Amino acid sequence: MIANKQTVPFVDLITPHAHLEEELVAVFRRALQSGGFIGGPAVSGFENDFAAFCMTTHCAGVSSGTDALRFALMAVGVRGGDCVITVPNTFIATTEAITQCGAVPAFVDIDERTYNMDPERLREFIETQCDIENKTGRPVTRKKRQPVTAVIPVHLYGQTADMDAITALARQYNLSVIEDACQAHGAEYYSKEDGGWKKAGSMSRAAAFSFYPGKNLGACGEGGAVVTDDEEIAQKIKTIRDHGQIKKYVHDVEGFNGRLDAIQAGILSVKLQHLAEWNEQRRQAAARYNELLRNIDNIITPFEPKWARSVYHLYVIRTEKREELQQRLSARHIATGLHYPCPLHLQKAYAGLGYQRGDFPITETVATEILSLPMYPGLTDTQQHWVAECLKQ
Repeated sequence: MIANKQTVPFVDLITPHAHLEEELVAVFRRALQSGGFIGGPAVSGFENDFAAFCMTTHCAGVSSGTDALRFALMAVGVRGGDCVITVPNTFIATTEAITQCGAVPAFVDIDERTYNMDPERLREFIETQCDIENKTGRPVTRKKRQPVTAVIPVHLYGQTADMDAITALARQYNLSVIEDACQAHGAEYYSKEDGGWKKAGSMSRAAAFSFYPGKNLGACGEGGAVVTDDEEIAQKIKTIRDHGQIKKYVHDVEGFNGRLDAIQAGILSVKLQHLAEWNEQRRQAAARYNELLRNIDNIITPFEPKWARSVYHLYVIRTEKREELQQRLSARHIATGLHYPCPLHLQKAYAGLGYQRGDFPITETVATEILSLPMYPGLTDTQQHWVAECLKQ
């Protein structure tokens, strides 16, 4: 029994910033003294460092993770009327990016243990709901005759999807793969195909990251980035993010105002130096949770396959008593989260896609049972014991 009852926040965005306060304030001072608020060395320096961190050759900083996904899709050639396959168990930004570049999302169900895209469901969708076009070798949906041009696996909660299987299918059917790595900064995947560990973001034509403050690498505001090994894709994104300009007042295409500002880039550069340490602290906290919760009835702890090294953006348990448990934890001043309680195919925003309850049974079951426990660097052993004690009670 833990004697010291205490408040346990869901995330702690104060302590790490307090520790880095002088370095972060120095970033702001440099911007004030130089007048460099948009672009410049702060942005390019961060882009170079983050590309290296992700084991890629190029990075384009943008204004949000949503813009990162949207611009990546546009840069690889997804067009209006195309179909892009993803999962319904994700934040709506994944599908907003698809529809806002004129394409249509199609969903496949998830793996019940990892909560990520199930490659077999992806194969099943292509083989049973599509015809293969002779000229391109790509699938075309049977119902609406939409060409399938891309697939977006989401590395949910800090753990990569099974990329070998997904990329093999993508090669077979000439599909572009865009990783939604917005929750997976530094996560790793063991590729049997390549014979080694690979970073999230390095296994596709392009990958999108979010730097929303609560992410493993978070800005003090909004921010995002696309990483890629394709120089042409990187340059297209840098053009799209800046009103389609190739140089000032010369617009090759119509673009967006989607730039990463210099102050946020500088802040991210400071924090990037600590990301590996913070991720290790998350992994250690997850291991403690696993040990503390392993003998509690009706609690399913996260599954981490041998081919994955999760960075635990979230620590998500499953229980059939989710609402009751969340209320009781709240009464004991333990904050929790729901990621995500309503699957995208059942959202009013996508009623026009024609999906119904029952179409994706694993996602629908998981959505009623998932509960995210407190998880952040610096989460103490005492705090975790208190969470576990309250769960047992």
